[in-house]
Amino acid sequence: MSSYPPSSPAQPTTLRQRLAGLRGPAVPPRPLDARALAALAANPGCGRRALLDGAGVDKNALATALGSPAAFGQSQFAIVRGNSFEAKVKGDGGAELLRLVHAHLDTAAEPPGAGALVPDLTAAGPEGRAARTALALREATSAKDWTLLDHPMLALEVAGTPAYLEPDAVVVHPDGRWTVVEIKSFPMIDAAADAAKVGAAARQAAVYVLALERIAGKVAGAEVGHTVLLVCPKDFSNLPTAAPVDIRRERSVTRRQLDRLTRVEELAAALPEGLSFDPERTAEELAEAVSAVEAAYAPECLAACELAFHCRERARAADEVTALGRSVRGELGALTTVEEALAAAAGAGCAEDPTAAALHRAARLRAEALEQAAALPRPHVPESPECPC
Repeated sequence: MSSYPPSSPAQPTTLRQRLAGLRGPAVPPRPLDARALAALAANPGCGRRALLDGAGVDKNALATALGSPAAFGQSQFAIVRGNSFEAKVKGDGGAELLRLVHAHLDTAAEPPGAGALVPDLTAAGPEGRAARTALALREATSAKDWTLLDHPMLALEVAGTPAYLEPDAVVVHPDGRWTVVEIKSFPMIDAAADAAKVGAAARQAAVYVLALERIAGKVAGAEVGHTVLLVCPKDFSNLPTAAPVDIRRERSVTRRQLDRLTRVEELAAALPEGLSFDPERTAEELAEAVSAVEAAYAPECLAACELAFHCRERARAADEVTALGRSVRGELGALTTVEEALAAAAGAGCAEDPTAAALHRAARLRAEALEQAAALPRPHVPESPECPC
């Protein structure tokens, strides 16, 4: 008989341990911010990004180890210009910012006066700042006066861990409504700004609204507005102007994507044991690990995801039509590769597939149009006389 005690049954691996194994034993989790959460909402079908962000993987380090580092980011000049414009908007106790909120979102209320509240939100660490912000929101709602919270700290639980978010400003109205204010340095020309940039700002603001709703649910008389205020420079000046942006659609999409992140264990459970995204591993091992998670690449990813260049390279190598854009992918239906699409255009596709039939017809009409154009007589163009000089 053995003198060793019987071995205890193997303990099940917790989600936290599983995610730590995906990151690497010595790699701390990378905290999520509002920009990363907004990018998730921009591409909700990408399981690769959902898993990597849910596990706290540093995608920038991973992309560098794969040999496809991200080549985007704000220039130092843009950062300095943005900080200067934000300081101008919030100057004099936030008088101009409060005036814009009143003029665009709450004209029925009394205009904010010189005594508008601007509470001090300093505290130790993000947890302390988040608690101080929640207290300030509660006090401002009870005070029933205009209140400006400058860079408050909000907490939002993502995949079982808190993500700390810092909006530019939150304004509390006298009726208890809370409004998120996004201050951007891109211009608003003739009362209109770049649609792509406005969409990105709306998705980012939707993350802040979701975090505020968690606090408002515990404060009597509080309500989070689903219309945020976007503040930008007017035309080509440095004067602030503003426009209300309805973010209900972005909020719903972001909420669904965050709910999917809370079930990140389902994505992790489908991966083989021992798989890891530790940047210390070889590029071949990392490429194999990344390929094990399904992605949904689109050209828009180049402006929002650190792994976009790697995903684009793989999509092109696999001849996937996703590299041509979401609209093309949606039009081609079951044809998932460029080779399949070209074959369908040449008449080699499935005759019962309506997409293949439409491609073949379009290719035939194009060929006929080119033949007719080639048969037309070319107009005579007289030669220009030589220059006497």
